[in-house]
Amino acid sequence: MATQRSHSDLRRAKFARRTPAALSELVGPEHGTVRLPLHLAWSGLTTFDLDQPRLRMSYYRIVLAEGQHDDLVRYLDRDLLISLWPTLRTLISRDVREVWEHSFDELAHSAQAAA
Repeated sequence: MATQRSHSDLRRAKFARRTPAALSELVGPEHGTVRLPLHLAWSGLTTFDLDQPRLRMSYYRIVLAEGQHDDLVRYLDRDLLISLWPTLRTLISRDVREVWEHSFDELAHSAQAAA
């Protein structure tokens, strides 16, 4: 008898398929204004000033939740993600958080250090 996967398991699998192989693949912008395409920012604000902390956090939340693999590597920056992670991890879904922390030791360690 096959086991039925939970909704959360299915969501985690979806997010896991999107993640890059390494955080070093994340080569997105660190500063300035970025306009996200509508397939990412489909509701509300589409332009984000990464030099403003609130907008930067919103931008990262959107890209992590909505982005496909190519979006993640294009719009996220490795160093910024690691520096934002202790706070960002509390603002994203549990499924996204668990996938990224399971996939990348740097994020899991960053979360533990902040605790």
